[in-house]
Amino acid sequence: MTAYWIGEHRVTDQAKFAEYLRQVVPMIERHGGRYLTRVGSHEVLEGNWRPDRVVIIAFPDKAALMAWYRSPEYQPLIAMRKAAAEDVLIVVEGI
Repeated sequence: MTAYWIGEHRVTDQAKFAEYLRQVVPMIERHGGRYLTRVGSHEVLEGNWRPDRVVIIAFPDKAALMAWYRSPEYQPLIAMRKAAAEDVLIVVEGI
């Protein structure tokens, strides 16, 4: 069952976040993930939610997503992401 990584980012350091993306995108692809959204394509219709970026990434299943998230190669990038942005990240399974 497909699993989705949904991230909200308020970028505080554009250069660091760009470096994070440069490294993380190929890593996500190696774990079977694919981006489903484009940067800047979100629009808030109601409420006070104001993220800079919203991303949805599909993985083949939750096990693949968690294997990427917990992988030794991703761990250093978590610190890089946290130094470059304030994030809310969730995982949901598809139907």
